[in-house]
Amino acid sequence: MSQRHRSQEAAPPPKMDLRAHAHNERHRINSELQAVAAQVSAGAEPDEVHEPGPAWVPDHHRHLKAREDTSPKRLRHWKVKAWKRRSSVRKAKAQAARLAGEQS
Repeated sequence: MSQRHRSQEAAPPPKMDLRAHAHNERHRINSELQAVAAQVSAGAEPDEVHEPGPAWVPDHHRHLKAREDTSPKRLRHWKVKAWKRRSSVRKAKAQAARLAGEQS
């Protein structure tokens, strides 16, 4: 049921390709960090040196991040503590109305 809305046309890339891409990205970031460390140790100001960041993110991470940012948390009424009390309160009000109707 969790895969009901997943399209069958767009198959995910093979796991080996994803792992290779992630490995290459980690290697790129580490080598750029080594270059930054060499520049700073050579006397460059740390604020002036460009710090590398991720240029590639796997698709499943991108979708999770976008979903977290855009959709606010919906209130699930059945998870609220007062959910079970709502029906009992309505029953009590109806009973009070019936009693008030019988007495007048």
